[in-house]
Amino acid sequence: MILAVLDDLMFTSKIKTAANQLGVAVSFARSSDAALVEMRRSAPSLVILDLNNPRTDPLGTIGAMKSDPALASIPTLGFASHVQTDVIDAARQAGVDEVLARSAFTMRLGEILTRQ
Repeated sequence: MILAVLDDLMFTSKIKTAANQLGVAVSFARSSDAALVEMRRSAPSLVILDLNNPRTDPLGTIGAMKSDPALASIPTLGFASHVQTDVIDAARQAGVDEVLARSAFTMRLGEILTRQ
């Protein structure tokens, strides 16, 4: 199972559609707290984070994951606007395993969902 932490309707729809077509299980969390609860409950194979959405506190979620031995090894992928280099740099420094531009995330979504 993959966990997507976002509340953007467009990206939620894109991920759901691709996951359904590929037969991949994806759960969604709309807050950091909900994401952490879901991670502890189901140990996802990947956590996808919308780095441009402060409502879901992506960097706080990463910080909580990295400080919890049970969650620290879960692979993470974040996506952000390519022009927001400060967000991209902060995500990498916080420990996000892979950071992609929003356009690259969309183009590679099928591969991302099936690589596990």
